[in-house]
Amino acid sequence: MRSLTIDEVFAKLSAVQLSASDLIRLREWIAGLAHPAECIALIEQAARGRPCPRCGCGRVHRCGQASGLQRFRCLACGRSYNALTGTPLARLRKKELWLPYLQCVLESRTVRDAARVTGVHRTTSFRWRHRFVPGAMRDRPAMLATIVEADETYRLESQKGSRNLTRPPRKRGGVASRRGINGEHDCLLIARDRSGQTLDFHTGRGQVTVAQLHACLKPVLPADVLLISDGAVAYRRFAEQAGVTHEAVNVKAGIRARGAIHIQNVNGWHSRFRSWLVRFRGVASRYLINYSGWQRLLDARRLTTPAHLLCAAARLG
Repeated sequence: MRSLTIDEVFAKLSAVQLSASDLIRLREWIAGLAHPAECIALIEQAARGRPCPRCGCGRVHRCGQASGLQRFRCLACGRSYNALTGTPLARLRKKELWLPYLQCVLESRTVRDAARVTGVHRTTSFRWRHRFVPGAMRDRPAMLATIVEADETYRLESQKGSRNLTRPPRKRGGVASRRGINGEHDCLLIARDRSGQTLDFHTGRGQVTVAQLHACLKPVLPADVLLISDGAVAYRRFAEQAGVTHEAVNVKAGIRARGAIHIQNVNGWHSRFRSWLVRFRGVASRYLINYSGWQRLLDARRLTTPAHLLCAAARLG
């Protein structure tokens, strides 16, 4: 039987009345088409001019190929490497499926849904998620702008997927044993300026401390910053010790804003993050920073295509 040419396929599709569900299936199928050479070319482009990842020497020469990637040998240390050595994507296989999978990342698909679309096992889908997302989320601003809002959001600690629990198990959707913020809650600190640049920090369990604010915020705040927060004492003490201008909004007293002094920007990010996280039916505490970084990438709208995500994940940190 003679196979159809691409022109004949287009002619047959044009003659068919496609429903909305048919169009969705067709788009998914087209999005899943990727040639292995396309992924290899993007990886090599992202790694062009990279020095040796072990000693940093730029004097290298070509040393054969493996898994479709050019290998190089360092003239200083004598070790060989390829474009993915030292990146989160090292030793991952099935490169022809990476771009369709990254499209699923951009669409915020679940592990099982992404596995179904790309045709990989669900454990592979999970492993890829926590390789691609941490690699791409290194694309983050080095400094924030002049007016910075900072606030925390708390989530109940989760050991989802762990084989050895350090506490008695609880049902999904359970509550803490004590009221208020305590050591059973994970703290996610968000700093966001008025231009939309966002930085996220998983500070650990319990309420944020002055030492944690120094470690997270001090390196990313400019000298002339205006830091705006709620009335938590830790922010006031941090501002006094760091020598930064600080304004507090007494949210507990019902004061939402005093003119331009508010934290609605960062609280809006918290709200979007909590709503977006519902689809995953709970995330383990050890992966919380990966999911906040994922949402930060989507919210910033800087990496908007699978190729952008792949290049960001394939770069050395």
